[in-house]
Amino acid sequence: MFEIHEMSNKECVELLQRAHFGRLGCCREASPYIVPIYFAYEANTIYSFSLAGRKIEWMRDNPNVCLEAEEQGGDKGWNCVIATGKFQELPDIEPWHAQRMHAWSLLQKHNDWWEIGALKPEAMRSEAETSPIYYAINIQTLTGRSARPLEQQ
Repeated sequence: MFEIHEMSNKECVELLQRAHFGRLGCCREASPYIVPIYFAYEANTIYSFSLAGRKIEWMRDNPNVCLEAEEQGGDKGWNCVIATGKFQELPDIEPWHAQRMHAWSLLQKHNDWWEIGALKPEAMRSEAETSPIYYAINIQTLTGRSARPLEQQ
């Protein structure tokens, strides 16, 4: 048996700092879409990247998104955080260059999950290459719950 507790904002932030994998939720018209992503967190912002496709199209159409990240502890319980916020594409143009490079610098710290994540954005200038689309999620709300085993009497 488990006891469910609300997580503090500090605990939610700490989980996002530890986690690098989550599930991104977006919606287009009346259809939800959930997809696993790798991400980096810093200063109330989630950074990630993707190749062009449904996820990017849908977030461009409706920037209201959420991210779920969790830690499973088996019989010791679990922690789960939901961050809601706004999608912001970080295009490869001058006004966004610094933030795009910052996103890359955070994401490359854990780049073993996808080879292209190790490539610096400038290294992919060829039109023939498929360039990743970097984006940020500016967090508006952050909530979490944790489950802990009940004390045995």
